[in-house]
Amino acid sequence: MQLKKYTDYGLRILMYLASFEADENCAEPKLATIREICDTFGLSANHVNKVVHHLGRLELIETRRGKNGGFLLAKKPEDISLAFVIRQLEGDEKWIECENPYCVALPACELKGIVARGKELFYDYLSQYSLKSLMVKAPQLRQIFSTAS
Repeated sequence: MQLKKYTDYGLRILMYLASFEADENCAEPKLATIREICDTFGLSANHVNKVVHHLGRLELIETRRGKNGGFLLAKKPEDISLAFVIRQLEGDEKWIECENPYCVALPACELKGIVARGKELFYDYLSQYSLKSLMVKAPQLRQIFSTAS
């Protein structure tokens, strides 16, 4: 299984925001911009706009308009479950589609049930981790992100 690029971008954006929020030298978390994210990760503005909008609808990030606008995390990193983020960005579609096109093995096949159980185990495992789990090396990430653009 491979995560969609959309999900990958969403996780990168959240990590970026969390890395600057974790900066003890800053009283206020740093506001990020679409351009900054695009420059840091080499992504298109169109893709980043869509992901940022989705993360905002999920209430994971807060956007601020205006001259000094941008976006930042709306929740603490420890309150953002990786299972929730990935499930929301990936969509909760079936991993095996037996009905369209119809598979002749369907009446006797166990694959669909086994894969569905594996999917739930995958999300159960991810539910043990939060965005904070990805911030163990926040100072190093902050340095990498600062010099990447």
